[in-house]
Amino acid sequence: MMLFTQTRGLPVITADAAEPLGRVESLTIDAHTASIACLRLSGAPKHAAVIAWHAVEAVGRDAVIVRSRAAAGPGQGGLPTHHEALGHRVLTELGTEHGTVKDVAFDHTSGHVHTLYTALGEISGDRLLGLGSYAVVVRTETA
Repeated sequence: MMLFTQTRGLPVITADAAEPLGRVESLTIDAHTASIACLRLSGAPKHAAVIAWHAVEAVGRDAVIVRSRAAAGPGQGGLPTHHEALGHRVLTELGTEHGTVKDVAFDHTSGHVHTLYTALGEISGDRLLGLGSYAVVVRTETA
């Protein structure tokens, strides 16, 4: 498992040419699949500022490796709109507040969101329903 906070700032390089593309600025979550949809980079050329998760070879403590510059290039249509998860409030579908997102744990291989860490405790990534500009929305916990 990796945390969003551990991933931010990591250099992103290509596997084929060891070419630096930029640094991880943020991760975009696809709430429908409860997984990482793409990386958003800072310091990257415009064509490589967004990299779809399927282009990622590996995520480690020191760097993120993508297959190639071509895999990181344009043509990333169909990605969800980016909304930052960290720092946003968490609400259940019934409107009950559950603090703010402090961190997100995800599988560094598949990109599956495992856990949302909030100010009021942990929430399984499987409960994720939506992510917008106002809040992260999760299913109410069943008894």
